[in-house]
Amino acid sequence: MRILLRLLLLVVLPMVALGLLAAVLGPFIVSPNPAPGVADASSVAAPRSRFVQLPTGNDDTQAFHYLARSGPDRQAQQPLGHAFPAPEAAPAFVLLHGFTFNLFTWNRLFDTFEQYGAVVAYDQLPYGLSAKPVPNAERGDPDVYGKAAALQHLFALLDALELEQVILVGNSSGGTLALEAAVAQPERVAGLILIAPWVQAKRPILPDWLVGLPQMQRIALSLARYLGRNSPLLDHSYAEPARIDEERRALTGAHRLLAGWDLAWGALLHRSLTDPVTIAERLEAIAQPTLVLTGDADRLVPVRDTAATAEALPNASLVMLPDCGHLAQEECPAQVEAAVRAWLEDRGLAPRPTS
Repeated sequence: MRILLRLLLLVVLPMVALGLLAAVLGPFIVSPNPAPGVADASSVAAPRSRFVQLPTGNDDTQAFHYLARSGPDRQAQQPLGHAFPAPEAAPAFVLLHGFTFNLFTWNRLFDTFEQYGAVVAYDQLPYGLSAKPVPNAERGDPDVYGKAAALQHLFALLDALELEQVILVGNSSGGTLALEAAVAQPERVAGLILIAPWVQAKRPILPDWLVGLPQMQRIALSLARYLGRNSPLLDHSYAEPARIDEERRALTGAHRLLAGWDLAWGALLHRSLTDPVTIAERLEAIAQPTLVLTGDADRLVPVRDTAATAEALPNASLVMLPDCGHLAQEECPAQVEAAVRAWLEDRGLAPRPTS
């Protein structure tokens, strides 16, 4: 017994102490220096890119990157605030990307939606080429990464573009945002198209005291760099990763062109630790017609979860896409297009001829 106690004192306890010390001090090894890159996103933007300053609280604004097409019988580009017709003339589609992705995830479907009406896709903060704020609560900076903030930004964009009523198209967490918007302002959301919406899955939520530790900020920063540098979720989001070409990888990593993207992503991840996904509790209140799509090989949001979401929505139809993963709009655009066209035309929305 004495030998065992000595062993415990001499070996096991020091190992435990070292482990605790590493847990406490290890995160501080993570460098707080921001990633390099350009300061002005417009210098690396695509030719059709547009930027708009939207309010983000406390009289602050941030630059949001977006792409817009105004439909087949309108001019290709018009000044902000005059690009689109009155909502009764044609629907407007607003495309919402998912976690760690950006507006370019929709580029294979822009032409499809444009045949039915105006189309807008934007980079949510801090993704893509939108601003990369790092708020500081001690300074009184506004919360730009919570659910309420994301809704505020969405509706501010609709106001800036004079879009009174829209069909929201969301993938993954973009689908969650679309559902939250349908609850918050149902009169502005005419319909929903959801691709593998992040609804039923539960992410870990930590107590405020733990999240407030400086170690947690460094841990969030380390995770942000892992997710942002090599885009590992891109490979996990395809049924067959060999279908991802270099152009797609470059578009997914557009955020890496901007200085400080990593600090902003870290701030977003840190905020998410106390911001649970609760929309599943309110699905019965969403009466808008909804198309729900799921790839049968989705490894991030299980098919059963997407099916449960469709079942809980009062006015939804579910379409299964064979041999598709989580990013069906990228991996299987023809299948998504066929499902969307059928759903729209069942509701009397026929494509208009291009001039």
